[in-house]
Amino acid sequence: MALPGRFGLNWGNETATFRWNHFFNSKLFSNTSLIYSNFFYNISINSTPNNISITSKITDYHLKQDFNYYISTSNKLDFGIDANFHVFSPGAATVSQNSSYNPVSLQKKYGVETAAYISNELDLSEKWKVVYGLRVTSFSVIGPGNFYSYDTNGNITSEMAYASGKVVKTYVNAEPRLDLSYHLNDHSSVKWSYTRNVQNVHLLGNSTNSSPNSLYIPSSNNVKPEIADQLASGYYRQFKDGQYEFSSEIYYKDLQNQIDYKNGATLLGNENVESELLYGKGRAYGWETFLKKKSGKLTGWISYTLSRTEKRIEGINNGNYYPATQDQTHNIAVVGIYNVNPRWTLSATWVYNTGNAVSWPSGKFSVDGVPVYLYSNRNSYRMPAYNRLDLGATLIVKKTTKSESSWTFSIYNAYNRANAYTIAFQQDPHDATKTQAIKTTLFKMVPSVTYNFKF
Repeated sequence: MALPGRFGLNWGNETATFRWNHFFNSKLFSNTSLIYSNFFYNISINSTPNNISITSKITDYHLKQDFNYYISTSNKLDFGIDANFHVFSPGAATVSQNSSYNPVSLQKKYGVETAAYISNELDLSEKWKVVYGLRVTSFSVIGPGNFYSYDTNGNITSEMAYASGKVVKTYVNAEPRLDLSYHLNDHSSVKWSYTRNVQNVHLLGNSTNSSPNSLYIPSSNNVKPEIADQLASGYYRQFKDGQYEFSSEIYYKDLQNQIDYKNGATLLGNENVESELLYGKGRAYGWETFLKKKSGKLTGWISYTLSRTEKRIEGINNGNYYPATQDQTHNIAVVGIYNVNPRWTLSATWVYNTGNAVSWPSGKFSVDGVPVYLYSNRNSYRMPAYNRLDLGATLIVKKTTKSESSWTFSIYNAYNRANAYTIAFQQDPHDATKTQAIKTTLFKMVPSVTYNFKF
Protein backbone atom coordinates (compact mmCIF):
# COMPACT_ATOMS: atom_id res chain seq x y z
CA MET A 1 0.00 0.00 0.00
CA ALA A 2 1.29 3.48 -0.77
CA LEU A 3 0.20 7.09 -0.71
CA PRO A 4 2.13 8.55 -3.65
CA GLY A 5 5.09 10.61 -2.49
CA ARG A 6 4.15 10.48 1.21
CA PHE A 7 3.74 7.07 2.80
CA GLY A 8 4.27 3.41 1.95
CA LEU A 9 3.54 0.18 3.80
CA ASN A 10 4.69 -3.28 2.80
CA TRP A 11 4.25 -6.48 4.78
CA GLY A 12 4.17 -10.22 4.26
CA ASN A 13 5.09 -13.64 5.58
CA GLU A 14 7.66 -15.97 4.04
CA THR A 15 7.10 -19.63 4.98
CA ALA A 16 8.55 -23.03 4.17
CA THR A 17 7.40 -26.40 5.52
CA PHE A 18 8.85 -29.91 5.35
CA ARG A 19 6.54 -32.68 6.56
CA TRP A 20 7.23 -36.40 6.90
CA ASN A 21 4.54 -38.97 7.74
CA HIS A 22 5.45 -42.47 8.94
CA PHE A 23 3.34 -45.56 9.67
CA PHE A 24 4.99 -47.73 12.31
CA ASN A 25 2.14 -50.25 12.20
CA SER A 26 -1.65 -50.32 11.92
CA LYS A 27 -2.01 -48.52 15.28
CA LEU A 28 0.87 -46.03 15.53
CA PHE A 29 1.45 -43.09 13.18
CA SER A 30 3.80 -40.11 13.33
CA ASN A 31 3.99 -36.71 11.68
CA THR A 32 7.24 -34.71 11.72
CA SER A 33 7.17 -31.06 10.62
CA LEU A 34 9.94 -28.51 10.13
CA ILE A 35 8.53 -25.01 9.68
CA TYR A 36 10.25 -21.73 8.83
CA SER A 37 8.37 -18.44 9.07
CA ASN A 38 9.49 -14.83 8.56
CA PHE A 39 6.81 -12.17 9.16
CA PHE A 40 7.89 -8.62 8.29
CA TYR A 41 6.62 -5.14 7.60
CA ASN A 42 8.24 -1.99 6.26
CA ILE A 43 7.01 1.58 6.63
CA SER A 44 8.41 4.32 4.40
CA ILE A 45 7.79 7.99 5.14
CA ASN A 46 8.79 10.42 2.41
CA SER A 47 9.12 13.98 3.64
CA THR A 48 12.17 15.49 1.92
CA PRO A 49 14.82 15.71 3.20
CA ASN A 50 13.68 13.45 6.09
CA ASN A 51 12.94 10.22 4.19
CA ILE A 52 12.64 7.38 6.71
CA SER A 53 12.27 3.61 6.33
CA ILE A 54 11.26 1.47 9.34
CA THR A 55 11.50 -2.34 9.25
CA SER A 56 10.39 -4.92 11.80
CA LYS A 57 10.12 -8.73 11.67
CA ILE A 58 9.71 -11.99 13.58
CA THR A 59 11.56 -15.12 12.42
CA ASP A 60 10.57 -18.57 13.69
CA TYR A 61 12.32 -21.96 13.38
CA HIS A 62 9.80 -24.58 14.44
CA LEU A 63 9.98 -28.37 14.95
CA LYS A 64 6.85 -30.45 15.65
CA GLN A 65 6.69 -34.18 16.34
CA ASP A 66 3.18 -35.64 16.63
CA PHE A 67 2.12 -39.23 17.28
CA ASN A 68 -1.29 -40.90 16.93
CA TYR A 69 -1.85 -44.23 18.68
CA TYR A 70 -5.12 -46.10 18.11
CA ILE A 71 -5.56 -48.26 21.22
CA SER A 72 -8.92 -49.49 19.91
CA THR A 73 -11.77 -48.29 17.70
CA SER A 74 -13.12 -46.31 20.66
CA ASN A 75 -9.86 -45.14 22.24
CA LYS A 76 -7.29 -42.88 20.58
CA LEU A 77 -4.15 -41.37 22.11
CA ASP A 78 -2.38 -38.29 20.67
CA PHE A 79 0.95 -37.09 22.05
CA GLY A 80 4.00 -35.16 20.93
CA ILE A 81 6.49 -32.38 21.43
CA ASP A 82 7.37 -29.15 19.68
CA ALA A 83 10.10 -26.55 19.89
CA ASN A 84 10.16 -23.05 18.45
CA PHE A 85 13.10 -20.63 18.33
CA HIS A 86 11.90 -17.01 17.96
CA VAL A 87 14.00 -14.08 16.76
CA PHE A 88 12.30 -10.70 17.34
CA SER A 89 13.63 -7.74 15.35
CA PRO A 90 11.44 -4.97 16.81
CA GLY A 91 12.67 -2.20 14.57
CA ALA A 92 15.41 -0.63 12.49
CA ALA A 93 15.07 2.85 10.99
CA THR A 94 17.20 4.05 8.09
CA VAL A 95 17.17 7.66 6.93
CA SER A 96 18.15 9.59 3.82
CA GLN A 97 21.64 11.07 3.60
CA ASN A 98 20.53 14.65 4.25
CA SER A 99 18.02 13.82 6.98
CA SER A 100 18.14 15.66 10.30
CA TYR A 101 17.31 12.35 12.08
CA ASN A 102 19.75 9.61 13.07
CA PRO A 103 19.34 5.96 12.07
CA VAL A 104 18.12 3.64 14.86
CA SER A 105 18.41 -0.11 15.32
CA LEU A 106 16.60 -1.65 18.30
CA GLN A 107 18.05 -4.62 20.16
CA LYS A 108 16.95 -8.02 18.91
CA LYS A 109 15.29 -10.40 21.35
CA TYR A 110 15.42 -14.18 21.38
CA GLY A 111 13.06 -16.74 22.84
CA VAL A 112 12.89 -20.53 23.04
CA GLU A 113 9.44 -22.08 23.37
CA THR A 114 9.00 -25.82 24.00
CA ALA A 115 5.98 -27.96 24.78
CA ALA A 116 4.91 -31.55 25.37
CA TYR A 117 1.33 -32.76 25.21
CA ILE A 118 -0.87 -35.83 25.57
CA SER A 119 -4.56 -36.16 24.70
CA ASN A 120 -6.97 -39.07 24.96
CA GLU A 121 -10.16 -39.40 22.90
CA LEU A 122 -12.42 -42.02 24.47
CA ASP A 123 -15.93 -43.31 23.79
CA LEU A 124 -17.32 -43.95 27.27
CA SER A 125 -20.54 -45.44 25.89
CA GLU A 126 -22.79 -45.19 22.86
CA LYS A 127 -23.88 -41.73 24.00
CA TRP A 128 -20.97 -40.29 25.99
CA LYS A 129 -17.62 -39.24 24.51
CA VAL A 130 -14.76 -37.46 26.26
CA VAL A 131 -11.53 -35.85 25.09
CA TYR A 132 -9.12 -34.80 27.81
CA GLY A 133 -5.47 -33.86 27.81
CA LEU A 134 -2.64 -31.74 29.10
CA ARG A 135 -0.06 -29.58 27.37
CA VAL A 136 2.92 -28.23 29.33
CA THR A 137 4.72 -25.24 27.84
CA SER A 138 8.02 -23.61 28.68
CA PHE A 139 9.15 -20.23 27.38
CA SER A 140 12.62 -18.78 28.00
CA VAL A 141 13.79 -15.37 26.89
CA ILE A 142 17.54 -15.58 26.32
CA GLY A 143 20.55 -13.36 25.58
CA PRO A 144 22.45 -11.70 24.16
CA GLY A 145 21.22 -8.30 25.23
CA ASN A 146 20.62 -5.78 27.97
CA PHE A 147 17.50 -6.32 30.04
CA TYR A 148 15.83 -3.80 32.31
CA SER A 149 13.41 -3.89 35.23
CA TYR A 150 10.92 -1.06 35.81
CA ASP A 151 8.84 0.29 38.66
CA THR A 152 5.12 1.10 38.38
CA ASN A 153 5.95 4.53 36.93
CA GLY A 154 8.11 3.04 34.15
CA ASN A 155 11.43 4.11 35.66
CA ILE A 156 14.41 1.76 35.27
CA THR A 157 15.24 0.07 38.59
CA SER A 158 17.94 -2.35 37.37
CA GLU A 159 19.89 -3.33 34.24
CA MET A 160 21.54 -6.67 33.48
CA ALA A 161 23.64 -7.73 30.49
CA TYR A 162 23.28 -11.36 29.35
CA ALA A 163 25.61 -13.25 27.05
CA SER A 164 24.39 -15.25 24.06
CA GLY A 165 22.27 -18.23 25.11
CA LYS A 166 22.03 -17.20 28.77
CA VAL A 167 18.52 -17.52 30.20
CA VAL A 168 16.96 -14.26 31.42
CA LYS A 169 13.58 -15.60 32.54
CA THR A 170 11.67 -18.87 32.14
CA TYR A 171 7.92 -19.42 32.44
CA VAL A 172 6.39 -22.90 32.73
CA ASN A 173 2.61 -23.30 32.38
CA ALA A 174 0.14 -26.16 32.18
CA GLU A 175 -2.67 -26.10 29.61
CA PRO A 176 -5.37 -28.64 30.52
CA ARG A 177 -8.37 -29.31 28.32
CA LEU A 178 -11.61 -31.27 28.66
CA ASP A 179 -14.33 -31.85 26.04
CA LEU A 180 -17.44 -33.80 26.94
CA SER A 181 -20.22 -34.64 24.48
CA TYR A 182 -23.54 -36.44 24.84
CA HIS A 183 -25.49 -37.82 21.86
CA LEU A 184 -29.17 -37.10 22.38
CA ASN A 185 -30.02 -39.29 19.37
CA ASP A 186 -28.60 -40.21 15.96
CA HIS A 187 -28.96 -36.62 14.74
CA SER A 188 -28.12 -34.30 17.63
CA SER A 189 -25.73 -33.85 20.52
CA VAL A 190 -24.68 -31.38 23.19
CA LYS A 191 -21.11 -30.52 24.16
CA TRP A 192 -19.31 -28.85 27.03
CA SER A 193 -15.63 -27.88 27.10
CA TYR A 194 -12.93 -26.24 29.18
CA THR A 195 -9.61 -25.15 27.67
CA ARG A 196 -6.62 -23.17 28.94
CA ASN A 197 -4.31 -21.46 26.43
CA VAL A 198 -1.04 -19.66 27.15
CA GLN A 199 0.42 -17.00 24.85
CA ASN A 200 4.07 -15.94 25.02
CA VAL A 201 4.16 -13.64 21.97
CA HIS A 202 2.28 -10.41 22.59
CA LEU A 203 0.82 -7.90 20.15
CA LEU A 204 0.89 -4.21 21.05
CA GLY A 205 -1.68 -2.83 18.65
CA ASN A 206 -2.19 0.72 17.50
CA SER A 207 -5.66 1.66 18.69
CA THR A 208 -5.87 4.73 16.45
CA ASN A 209 -6.13 2.72 13.21
CA SER A 210 -6.15 -0.79 11.74
CA SER A 211 -2.81 -1.79 10.27
CA PRO A 212 -0.10 -4.44 10.61
CA ASN A 213 2.54 -1.97 11.87
CA SER A 214 1.98 -3.14 15.42
CA LEU A 215 4.75 -4.27 17.72
CA TYR A 216 5.28 -7.91 18.75
CA ILE A 217 7.21 -8.58 21.95
CA PRO A 218 8.01 -11.82 23.82
CA SER A 219 7.34 -12.64 27.45
CA SER A 220 10.22 -11.26 29.51
CA ASN A 221 11.33 -10.44 33.02
CA ASN A 222 8.62 -7.72 32.97
CA VAL A 223 5.93 -9.17 30.70
CA LYS A 224 4.17 -12.33 31.90
CA PRO A 225 2.52 -14.89 29.57
CA GLU A 226 -1.11 -14.15 28.76
CA ILE A 227 -3.49 -16.89 29.95
CA ALA A 228 -7.01 -17.61 28.72
CA ASP A 229 -9.44 -20.00 30.41
CA GLN A 230 -12.44 -20.75 28.18
CA LEU A 231 -15.74 -22.43 29.02
CA ALA A 232 -18.08 -23.33 26.16
CA SER A 233 -21.38 -25.15 25.69
CA GLY A 234 -23.05 -26.00 22.41
CA TYR A 235 -25.83 -27.84 20.60
CA TYR A 236 -25.18 -29.67 17.32
CA ARG A 237 -27.64 -31.27 14.90
CA GLN A 238 -27.83 -32.86 11.47
CA PHE A 239 -31.15 -33.10 9.66
CA LYS A 240 -32.70 -34.10 6.34
CA ASP A 241 -30.59 -37.28 6.18
CA GLY A 242 -27.36 -35.39 6.90
CA GLN A 243 -27.91 -32.85 4.14
CA TYR A 244 -27.85 -29.97 6.64
CA GLU A 245 -25.65 -29.34 9.65
CA PHE A 246 -26.48 -26.85 12.42
CA SER A 247 -24.60 -25.73 15.52
CA SER A 248 -25.09 -23.09 18.21
CA GLU A 249 -22.52 -22.38 20.93
CA ILE A 250 -21.94 -19.92 23.75
CA TYR A 251 -18.54 -19.27 25.33
CA TYR A 252 -16.83 -17.25 28.04
CA LYS A 253 -13.10 -16.53 28.39
CA ASP A 254 -11.33 -15.29 31.49
CA LEU A 255 -8.15 -13.46 30.44
CA GLN A 256 -5.13 -12.99 32.73
CA ASN A 257 -2.00 -10.83 32.34
CA GLN A 258 -3.51 -8.63 29.65
CA ILE A 259 -1.29 -5.88 28.22
CA ASP A 260 -1.95 -2.39 26.97
CA TYR A 261 0.08 0.79 26.79
CA LYS A 262 -0.10 3.97 28.77
CA ASN A 263 -1.81 7.07 27.43
CA GLY A 264 0.60 8.93 25.18
CA ALA A 265 3.02 5.99 24.95
CA THR A 266 5.63 5.74 22.19
CA LEU A 267 5.79 2.21 20.76
CA LEU A 268 7.77 2.30 17.51
CA GLY A 269 11.47 2.99 17.85
CA ASN A 270 11.41 2.77 21.65
CA GLU A 271 14.18 0.60 23.16
CA ASN A 272 12.42 0.68 26.52
CA VAL A 273 8.92 -0.04 25.24
CA GLU A 274 8.17 -2.26 28.27
CA SER A 275 8.31 0.86 30.45
CA GLU A 276 5.23 2.10 28.55
CA LEU A 277 3.07 -0.93 29.39
CA LEU A 278 0.28 -1.55 31.87
CA TYR A 279 -1.12 -4.92 32.94
CA GLY A 280 -4.51 -6.18 33.99
CA LYS A 281 -7.23 -8.67 33.09
CA GLY A 282 -9.87 -9.17 30.45
CA ARG A 283 -12.90 -11.15 29.36
CA ALA A 284 -14.42 -12.36 26.12
CA TYR A 285 -17.85 -13.86 25.64
CA GLY A 286 -20.29 -14.49 22.88
CA TRP A 287 -22.64 -16.66 20.84
CA GLU A 288 -21.77 -18.45 17.60
CA THR A 289 -24.23 -20.13 15.25
CA PHE A 290 -23.60 -22.03 12.02
CA LEU A 291 -25.81 -23.59 9.32
CA LYS A 292 -24.32 -25.64 6.47
CA LYS A 293 -25.81 -27.36 3.43
CA LYS A 294 -23.52 -30.29 2.64
CA SER A 295 -24.96 -31.91 -0.50
CA GLY A 296 -26.81 -31.13 -3.72
CA LYS A 297 -25.96 -28.83 -6.60
CA LEU A 298 -26.06 -25.85 -4.25
CA THR A 299 -23.93 -26.10 -1.08
CA GLY A 300 -22.58 -23.53 1.37
CA TRP A 301 -23.02 -22.14 4.83
CA ILE A 302 -24.09 -19.17 6.92
CA SER A 303 -22.33 -18.22 10.15
CA TYR A 304 -23.00 -15.48 12.68
CA THR A 305 -21.08 -14.44 15.82
CA LEU A 306 -22.21 -11.98 18.47
CA SER A 307 -19.31 -11.25 20.81
CA ARG A 308 -17.49 -8.88 23.12
CA THR A 309 -13.79 -8.71 24.04
CA GLU A 310 -12.88 -6.33 26.88
CA LYS A 311 -9.94 -5.38 29.09
CA ARG A 312 -9.73 -3.92 32.57
CA ILE A 313 -6.40 -2.29 33.39
CA GLU A 314 -5.62 0.21 36.13
CA GLY A 315 -4.50 3.48 34.57
CA ILE A 316 -6.82 3.19 31.56
CA ASN A 317 -10.45 4.40 31.46
CA ASN A 318 -10.47 4.89 35.25
CA GLY A 319 -10.01 1.17 35.81
CA ASN A 320 -13.28 0.26 34.05
CA TYR A 321 -13.75 -2.36 31.33
CA TYR A 322 -13.23 -1.07 27.79
CA PRO A 323 -13.33 -2.73 24.33
CA ALA A 324 -10.13 -4.42 23.21
CA THR A 325 -8.82 -3.35 19.80
CA GLN A 326 -9.90 -6.65 18.20
CA ASP A 327 -13.44 -6.46 19.66
CA GLN A 328 -16.09 -7.00 16.97
CA THR A 329 -19.75 -7.08 18.00
CA HIS A 330 -21.14 -8.69 14.84
CA ASN A 331 -19.47 -11.05 12.36
CA ILE A 332 -21.42 -12.60 9.47
CA ALA A 333 -20.29 -14.85 6.61
CA VAL A 334 -22.46 -16.25 3.80
CA VAL A 335 -20.91 -18.73 1.34
CA GLY A 336 -22.60 -20.34 -1.64
CA ILE A 337 -21.18 -22.91 -4.10
CA TYR A 338 -23.18 -24.02 -7.15
CA ASN A 339 -22.12 -26.95 -9.35
CA VAL A 340 -23.52 -26.03 -12.76
CA ASN A 341 -22.20 -29.23 -14.36
CA PRO A 342 -19.15 -31.51 -13.94
CA ARG A 343 -16.91 -28.81 -15.46
CA TRP A 344 -18.25 -25.49 -14.15
CA THR A 345 -18.57 -24.40 -10.49
CA LEU A 346 -19.76 -20.96 -9.36
CA SER A 347 -19.14 -19.47 -5.92
CA ALA A 348 -19.96 -16.35 -3.93
CA THR A 349 -18.83 -15.17 -0.48
CA TRP A 350 -20.22 -12.21 1.45
CA VAL A 351 -18.71 -11.07 4.76
CA TYR A 352 -19.65 -8.38 7.24
CA ASN A 353 -18.14 -7.37 10.56
CA THR A 354 -18.35 -4.50 12.99
CA GLY A 355 -15.35 -2.18 12.76
CA ASN A 356 -12.53 -2.57 15.27
CA ALA A 357 -12.50 -0.41 18.41
CA VAL A 358 -10.21 2.62 18.03
CA SER A 359 -9.17 5.75 19.93
CA TRP A 360 -9.88 8.92 17.99
CA PRO A 361 -9.57 12.56 19.09
CA SER A 362 -12.70 14.03 20.64
CA GLY A 363 -11.38 17.59 20.62
CA LYS A 364 -8.35 19.78 20.06
CA PHE A 365 -6.66 23.01 21.09
CA SER A 366 -3.78 25.04 19.71
CA VAL A 367 -0.35 25.67 21.23
CA ASP A 368 1.70 28.30 19.36
CA GLY A 369 -0.33 27.53 16.25
CA VAL A 370 0.26 23.77 16.48
CA PRO A 371 -2.91 21.64 16.92
CA VAL A 372 -2.94 19.31 19.95
CA TYR A 373 -5.61 16.62 19.94
CA LEU A 374 -7.59 15.53 23.00
CA TYR A 375 -8.58 11.90 23.52
CA SER A 376 -11.43 10.58 25.66
CA ASN A 377 -11.79 6.98 26.81
CA ARG A 378 -9.61 4.25 25.25
CA ASN A 379 -11.18 2.56 22.21
CA SER A 380 -14.44 4.49 22.55
CA TYR A 381 -14.91 4.84 18.76
CA ARG A 382 -15.30 2.33 15.92
CA MET A 383 -13.88 1.96 12.46
CA PRO A 384 -16.66 1.86 9.83
CA ALA A 385 -18.27 -1.57 9.42
CA TYR A 386 -16.53 -3.82 6.89
CA ASN A 387 -18.37 -5.75 4.19
CA ARG A 388 -17.36 -7.33 0.90
CA LEU A 389 -18.67 -9.67 -1.84
CA ASP A 390 -16.33 -12.05 -3.67
CA LEU A 391 -17.39 -13.95 -6.81
CA GLY A 392 -15.70 -16.89 -8.49
CA ALA A 393 -16.03 -19.43 -11.29
CA THR A 394 -13.92 -22.55 -11.81
CA LEU A 395 -13.61 -24.47 -15.10
CA ILE A 396 -12.21 -28.01 -14.99
CA VAL A 397 -10.08 -28.39 -18.13
CA LYS A 398 -8.92 -31.96 -17.53
CA LYS A 399 -9.50 -34.48 -14.77
CA THR A 400 -8.12 -38.01 -14.58
CA THR A 401 -7.12 -40.37 -11.79
CA LYS A 402 -3.52 -39.08 -12.07
CA SER A 403 -3.88 -35.37 -12.83
CA GLU A 404 -6.23 -32.41 -12.82
CA SER A 405 -6.07 -28.93 -14.32
CA SER A 406 -8.46 -25.99 -14.05
CA TRP A 407 -8.96 -22.25 -14.54
CA THR A 408 -10.36 -20.05 -11.77
CA PHE A 409 -11.85 -16.62 -12.54
CA SER A 410 -12.60 -14.42 -9.53
CA ILE A 411 -13.55 -10.91 -8.50
CA TYR A 412 -12.52 -9.71 -5.05
CA ASN A 413 -14.84 -6.99 -3.66
CA ALA A 414 -17.27 -7.29 -6.55
CA TYR A 415 -19.32 -4.18 -5.71
CA ASN A 416 -16.14 -2.10 -5.30
CA ARG A 417 -16.74 -1.04 -1.69
CA ALA A 418 -14.16 1.40 -0.29
CA ASN A 419 -13.63 -0.26 3.09
CA ALA A 420 -11.57 1.88 5.46
CA TYR A 421 -8.07 0.55 6.08
CA THR A 422 -6.90 3.51 8.15
CA ILE A 423 -8.45 6.82 9.18
CA ALA A 424 -6.09 9.64 10.12
CA PHE A 425 -6.83 13.16 11.34
CA GLN A 426 -5.18 16.37 10.24
CA GLN A 427 -5.81 20.10 10.35
CA ASP A 428 -7.81 21.45 7.42
CA PRO A 429 -5.24 23.41 5.34
CA HIS A 430 -7.96 25.90 4.35
CA ASP A 431 -9.49 26.40 7.81
CA ALA A 432 -7.34 25.92 10.93
CA THR A 433 -10.45 25.66 13.12
CA LYS A 434 -11.52 22.45 11.37
CA THR A 435 -10.14 18.92 11.35
CA GLN A 436 -10.14 16.55 8.39
CA ALA A 437 -10.62 12.79 8.66
CA ILE A 438 -8.58 11.10 5.90
CA LYS A 439 -9.67 7.59 4.99
CA THR A 440 -7.27 5.22 3.23
CA THR A 441 -8.65 2.22 1.32
CA LEU A 442 -6.37 -0.72 0.63
CA PHE A 443 -8.19 -2.74 -2.05
CA LYS A 444 -11.32 -2.09 -4.08
CA MET A 445 -12.41 -4.39 -6.90
CA VAL A 446 -9.64 -6.85 -7.86
CA PRO A 447 -10.27 -9.32 -10.74
CA SER A 448 -7.92 -12.30 -11.12
CA VAL A 449 -7.35 -15.39 -13.26
CA THR A 450 -5.55 -18.46 -11.91
CA TYR A 451 -4.45 -21.69 -13.56
CA ASN A 452 -4.26 -24.72 -11.24
CA PHE A 453 -2.88 -28.19 -11.81
CA LYS A 454 -2.39 -31.30 -9.70
CA PHE A 455 -0.37 -34.38 -10.51
